[in-house]
Amino acid sequence: MLPWSLRSAARRLAAATRAAASAAVVAARSPAPAPPTWQERPPAAHDREEQRQRAAVWEDDRRRPRRSDFSCTTKASTDHSGLTRQLLDFQHDTVDETDGGYDPFNQLKERFTDFKQRNYVENFTNYKKLAEQQTPEFMVVACADSRVCPTSILGLQPGDAFTVRNVANLVPPYEHGASETTAALEFAVNTLQVPNVLVVGHSRCGGIQALMSMKSKKDDRSSRTFIRDWVSLGKSARLSTEAAAGNLSFESQCRHCEKESINSSLLNLLTYPWIEERVKEGNLNLHGGYYNFIDCTFEKWTLVYRPGLEGGSKYAIKNRSTWA
Repeated sequence: MLPWSLRSAARRLAAATRAAASAAVVAARSPAPAPPTWQERPPAAHDREEQRQRAAVWEDDRRRPRRSDFSCTTKASTDHSGLTRQLLDFQHDTVDETDGGYDPFNQLKERFTDFKQRNYVENFTNYKKLAEQQTPEFMVVACADSRVCPTSILGLQPGDAFTVRNVANLVPPYEHGASETTAALEFAVNTLQVPNVLVVGHSRCGGIQALMSMKSKKDDRSSRTFIRDWVSLGKSARLSTEAAAGNLSFESQCRHCEKESINSSLLNLLTYPWIEERVKEGNLNLHGGYYNFIDCTFEKWTLVYRPGLEGGSKYAIKNRSTWA
């Protein structure tokens, strides 16, 4: 005799079979109803092809790393066209709309007007040339710190430097993949063919302080942040600092690491095949710069790369100077 659970299952299967057969007979005798619309169609009746496509999309999403962290941006990313239409409909002779009270853009507007009169109008011929093309002398990688503006510090004018700024002025190694910094480097070196790349660090860098504050052991995944993941690119600079200045105060270690990370970024530049090739050909020079805004000094040096050297280091520093 079959166990009770199997007998029960057999009875349910037989009942379901009889019900299905009865439904088939009724359906055969009845006129075919109009096909349901997409809205009326229950989810279970969706086309199998559509279900297959959705499953493929879900599987693709599942395989993408950390996609769930950015799920909140999905809807916002589809709304930009509406905003752009509003801008295109805006008439330039329309009076600016303000909400009243303090407007932080008032000062920026005054500065822009002054720039247009004192700079743009007086150098109109140069700006007309820049409108056609740019041939910058430098590619500058600088920190996003508001106190460190390479344009102001070094007196760079429009057309002088192709610039990218990020936290702690880090250059990821080639194997890191795409980022705003690597894209800017690729365009500056391969398209604009700049003859110089300058990495500018600075005193009291918050990104370097975050790097030096990280624990040496593997961080718990729950404590990861965008900043933490980004500054981790400078891990080799932190380890070198700990070996060379581990007995000093935290502030002194950070000051050491600020320069160590610049040199680390210079070496990372050489991991890009198209940068290394141009450096070896003598068509591209790599420079480091350090701005100390405490006493307003600027230190600069140039990296020497000797790939064919046997024995000793392939890297050296030359043309070091301090501007005070």
